[in-house]
Amino acid sequence: MMVYTYFFTSFDITAEFLIMPELIPVFKKDEIKSMVLSIAEKISSDYQRGELILIGVLKGAFIFLSDLVRHLTIPVAIDFVGTSSYESGTSSSGDIRLTKEVSVDLKNKNVIIVEDIVDTGLTLTYLIDYIKSFGPRSVKVCALIDKQERREADIRIDYPCYSINKGFLVGYGLDFNENYRGLSDIYQLKF
Repeated sequence: MMVYTYFFTSFDITAEFLIMPELIPVFKKDEIKSMVLSIAEKISSDYQRGELILIGVLKGAFIFLSDLVRHLTIPVAIDFVGTSSYESGTSSSGDIRLTKEVSVDLKNKNVIIVEDIVDTGLTLTYLIDYIKSFGPRSVKVCALIDKQERREADIRIDYPCYSINKGFLVGYGLDFNENYRGLSDIYQLKF
């Protein structure tokens, strides 16, 4: 097993995280590419007719969404929504705030919310209700990681790339205090 150490790019780290965490490889970039291609094929098949809007959840889903869109064989519109529920660290505050609203018309359109990771499911539940308030024809969810460990909401992931039970993951858009997003592979962060 290979273990990597990654150096932080910012200097506002609290004292409890001054010890450099280990990065344990979970998914290599070739595995990620293969799964994204597979999910893109399913979405392309399911939405051959009708307008489809993908809404990426900022910031974590931007890399996944970018790769997903390039593998789709159907036309799509893209927008982003921003939420915040993590003050800092590894646990959600439970207080979900909208930091960027959608800017495209969703009325009578098919919408897929694209998430990097679904953890507790609380943010996604909030987002589904928010998106439904615009009167779309349908709302589905595509997630890079469907993480079951801390699930609090009964939520359906229509297009999951990976399902995992536990672990704090970083890389390929996933972050810890805004660090590690740019890693090509996905790692478990071990403190």
